[in-house]
Amino acid sequence: MAGAASKVVFEDYFPAMVEKMGAEGFMKELCKGFRLLMDGDKEVITFESLKRNSAVLGMEGTTEDQLRCMLREGDLDGDGALSQMEFCILMLRLSPGLMDGSRKWLEEALSSA
Repeated sequence: MAGAASKVVFEDYFPAMVEKMGAEGFMKELCKGFRLLMDGDKEVITFESLKRNSAVLGMEGTTEDQLRCMLREGDLDGDGALSQMEFCILMLRLSPGLMDGSRKWLEEALSSA
């Protein structure tokens, strides 16, 4: 359908990763992912670095428009790039399993308090 918004679909492995590694180990892995995608000189993920390195994450079929959309989605400060914090927030927001899990963990913590 011409003009329809493209959507990147991915398997949500994050909940299983958190279960296996723990929260701290999972965050370390997210940071490694950030370093794979970032521009080494600017220490942020730029459009160019994302385009150049997206194949590392199995995203070789992703269009330039989809990459730009990903950057806009995560760019909280409007500078056109993703800092490590913005990248981690975006990755967590994109995981429905983690969002569901966090609700469950909060409810469990509140009921045991």
